[in-house]
Amino acid sequence: MIRVERLTGAAMARALPDVARLRIEVFRAYPYLYEGDAAYEERYLQVYRDSADAILVGAYDGARLIGAATGAPMEDHADDFGAAFAESGIALDRIFYCAESVLLPEYRGQGIGHRFFDLREAQARELGRNYAAFCSVMRPKDHPARPDGYQPLDGFWHKRGYAPLSGAVAQFNWREIGAAQESAHDLQVWLRAL
Repeated sequence: MIRVERLTGAAMARALPDVARLRIEVFRAYPYLYEGDAAYEERYLQVYRDSADAILVGAYDGARLIGAATGAPMEDHADDFGAAFAESGIALDRIFYCAESVLLPEYRGQGIGHRFFDLREAQARELGRNYAAFCSVMRPKDHPARPDGYQPLDGFWHKRGYAPLSGAVAQFNWREIGAAQESAHDLQVWLRAL
């Protein structure tokens, strides 16, 4: 029986090392091709420790964390993603940023992704936010690492009421598999009104 629950405060802080492990494992696959390491994860996940309004949604199989989704007020991510909203006419303090959703492959297709969005969107509404947003990595359709039969999650996101925000592309740095250093990656902003 899979348990999905909202974690904040100390419970969130205790779970973050397992979130780091999941991020490294899940984001290694296409389209992210992320070569994760503990030092990078420690820096990246600090925002959730520091934000009083951040949320972590954890999916558990028994005591094992098998999936997680994070979110925080967009202002907490302004340095990384704020510029992508510059032309949108939407103030950052109206947006809740649904950061990552990571779920081990064998648990996909069971409705857990919907619960991840439900709980993060509920947090956004509790904070009085008008919009929820996230970013998806942009890769060309002929990318050499794209697996045969790869299906992006666009259909799932559209069903949730999200749509790409025209002209809103963020850049974020990470190290790809086999690379010696980090490089910039384009990310499409998706947005929905709450």
